[in-house]
Amino acid sequence: MKIAILGGGPSGLYFAISMKLRDPNHDLTIYERNRFDDTFGWGVVLSDETMSNFEDNDPISEKMIRDNFAYWDDVKTVRGDEAMTSGGHGFCGIGRKKLLLVLQERARDLGVTLQYETDLTDEKIAELKETNDLVVAADGLNSKTRTIYADQFQPEIDMRRNHFVWLGTHQKFDDAFTFIFEKTEHGWIWAHAYQFDDDTATFIVECGPDVFKAFGFDTLNQQDSIALCEKIFAKHLGGHALMTNANHIRGSAWIQFPRVTCENWFFENVVLLGDASATAHFSIGSGSKLGMESAIALADELNSGAPLRDALQTYQDERKLQVLRVTSAARNSTEWFEEVERYLTLDMMQFNYSLLTRSQRISHENLRLRDPEWLASAEAWFQKKAGSNSNRSPMFAPFTLREMELANRVVVSPMAQYKAAEGMPTDWHFVHYAERAKGGAGLVFTEMLCVSMEGRITPGCPCIGPDQVPAWSRLTDFVHAETPAKICAQIGHAGRKGSTRLAWDGIDQPLTEGNWGLLSASALPLMEGNVVPKAMDRADMDKVKDQFVAAVKAAAEADFDMIEMHAAHGYLLASFISPVTNKRSDEYGGCLENRMRFPLEIFHAMRAHWPEAKPMSVRISAHDWMGDEGVHPEEAVDIARMFKEAGADAINVSSGQTDKKEQPIYGRMFQVPFSDRVRNDVQSPTLVAGNIYEPDHVNSILMAGRADLVLLARPHLADPYWTLHAAVELGDTEQAWPAPYEGGRRQANTLAERAKAMAS
Repeated sequence: MKIAILGGGPSGLYFAISMKLRDPNHDLTIYERNRFDDTFGWGVVLSDETMSNFEDNDPISEKMIRDNFAYWDDVKTVRGDEAMTSGGHGFCGIGRKKLLLVLQERARDLGVTLQYETDLTDEKIAELKETNDLVVAADGLNSKTRTIYADQFQPEIDMRRNHFVWLGTHQKFDDAFTFIFEKTEHGWIWAHAYQFDDDTATFIVECGPDVFKAFGFDTLNQQDSIALCEKIFAKHLGGHALMTNANHIRGSAWIQFPRVTCENWFFENVVLLGDASATAHFSIGSGSKLGMESAIALADELNSGAPLRDALQTYQDERKLQVLRVTSAARNSTEWFEEVERYLTLDMMQFNYSLLTRSQRISHENLRLRDPEWLASAEAWFQKKAGSNSNRSPMFAPFTLREMELANRVVVSPMAQYKAAEGMPTDWHFVHYAERAKGGAGLVFTEMLCVSMEGRITPGCPCIGPDQVPAWSRLTDFVHAETPAKICAQIGHAGRKGSTRLAWDGIDQPLTEGNWGLLSASALPLMEGNVVPKAMDRADMDKVKDQFVAAVKAAAEADFDMIEMHAAHGYLLASFISPVTNKRSDEYGGCLENRMRFPLEIFHAMRAHWPEAKPMSVRISAHDWMGDEGVHPEEAVDIARMFKEAGADAINVSSGQTDKKEQPIYGRMFQVPFSDRVRNDVQSPTLVAGNIYEPDHVNSILMAGRADLVLLARPHLADPYWTLHAAVELGDTEQAWPAPYEGGRRQANTLAERAKAMAS
């Protein structure tokens, strides 16, 4: 194949090398606008895993790179006068210029033509497209090729809020990859520092937009900007200067990071590679890694024997998914640094843990593999903070709300069962909840218990009122007598989402017969064909408030340990909070204060009739997934703060289910960032659910301070004894089992030990 490669960075060079290794007859020319030794970065970070991939692809260039490495195993976090180090991270650095020279040498040896100082105009790119079998656009995050053919590639560029400047220093930072956080008169500013050769380190300075402007970095020239950074970080630089290699840039050389994604990575005979197709934030050090590994994948497909279009399609389909995993992690890391002031008040141990796990690529158990001694100290710190002298995992730390003491942080999430009969719980409910209380969770939630028959979601949903007290009391008596678990009644009203079929008969679909009248903030049906609700008037509000109060009194009589007001997921109270469902023009509509008026009124009424010693939480939807039209995470902070000020002991942070037009973005632990924001901005305990299914997830969330209690739904449907089994998996021998099941505990632990021994 005759191939033109646009851009002589690591991605373009490594692609050329990879193609020549697979077929020396390929005719490859690299076109680069700069001189061969120009480079505007400092160090490149590569992991041990990446180097293994390079060794498999080309042992010769891998050795050339490795021979020029600076290695480190530790990550050091410095915050003011505090410092903490953890090990086992296995990274290496190489100067970007050295990496380019190494790859240039290898490419030339293999017969690749390199043309430098070549200005790739629009006309030149069009010409190369016509005269080559393939054009590989490896022309960086500001890709001219991507811009020319934007209609085909459909790029999205998200300019991130923080500002940063890429500097170097002869203060080597050769003991660890070092993060330095300094509090100044204008706020926090920080540095990412790591060695990349015998006497030089990368030193990236970063700050938020307010601090950037307050220091005047937007108006300073490079030398004055560097001098100011030297002053800020003087005690860490050991008398060494900061250096720039961006003298060609006018101004201070501070930039913002563009997060690039593209719908398509190729069209006709043009394909994007590296930063041209997708960017990963520098805070996870994966830009060069992604580009060079993509180069391997593209070379593999082009030499598979498949037609060109098929090869490019396969490359896009497979590699795009892999890149997405890394860029998603990079987005998590980016957002952590954008909100870092939220975490800088945490205890140093928790702050360091949060920093290490910010991308969600490093988990709790992964940290144990990297540095078991440090993680053990972190777990001991967490337990001590919880009032325990244990060394158990965070999920097994106790937790107290008011006078309710939980044995651990695992919660059975509220899950509708649709098995009630005329509002009455049945034996199904008793067995379902009793089994999960026996299963080791610290707290068990009921499904939403409706305050009236008209407030049910479906005919199979249970109520709570005087008539239901005996049935619920039977359950709570069992839980209290036979298990250490506590039990919470979630109380709510379906609103416009009521009068629908059982889930397995058509979720959210209206009943085929026997529909009942509905209430909501506004007269908006859930979907076309569903019952149109009545927009509540004051009389309706008073009636519903009385129903909520009666439900609370029934929950107290039934001896529930805790109650939760359901103000999420588009149900009645949520319909007032969300502007998607609240179109009122009176004092209950419009601004957030008005939209919160009725839910807060209900909360106050419930709290007034609930025992003082027992806690009460509120479930909210932190994101309607409706763009600017609905509740968004920033507004959720204000919603949570209002409920906290009203007396809520905890906020159960959920999202979505407000409207059928929602466009949620699911993923592992996808609601945790919302809980993180609420917990740390509002300073309120939070509960969180959402695609959480492993003990590792639970421990990571708790240890990083992203929630205080973790709810698991589907895992508890699949395994009522999830918590007991999680303890076995973690090697925790302190977890109590019900006395009749002691033999099962011994066998489970024996089998786990045997499996571990066989694996080793």
